[in-house]
Amino acid sequence: MNLNDLRDNPGSTKNRTRVGRGIGSGKGKTGGRGVKGQKSRSGVAIKGFEGGQMPLHRRLPKRGFTNIFAKDFNIVSLGRVQQAIDDGKLDAKAVVTAEALKAAGVLKRLRDGVRLLADGELKAAVSFEIAGASKSAIEAVEKLGGKVVVLGAQAE
Repeated sequence: MNLNDLRDNPGSTKNRTRVGRGIGSGKGKTGGRGVKGQKSRSGVAIKGFEGGQMPLHRRLPKRGFTNIFAKDFNIVSLGRVQQAIDDGKLDAKAVVTAEALKAAGVLKRLRDGVRLLADGELKAAVSFEIAGASKSAIEAVEKLGGKVVVLGAQAE
């Protein structure tokens, strides 16, 4: 195979519509821009422009901020873990970690860690080693004889 043999998949690209090339083309005369006015001319960008009045997005006060240190956790429910165990994708006797959950197909990609929530019902005694868990999830796991080891100091 050579570089000159490479082609896009059929239908993956469209030819651009050539406008303003005669009435017979169906896109002639005004070229799909309607009629007259500022927006029919070239060089116009008027998103949010209010005729010189201070635009709404500048009149409103700024609020809040984005915490650049915020952790982005994968959220997993007990019910989802039980479903993976029932399907035979997760071993209930082994320690459940983020990597094990990814290998079982519960998670698509690993983020800053896994946080366990108490949605659904867990039937097996399972040990977890994860970044975080809710109090109710920890209680539900320990009630069945399992164990939750929170790797970070983040359990609420």
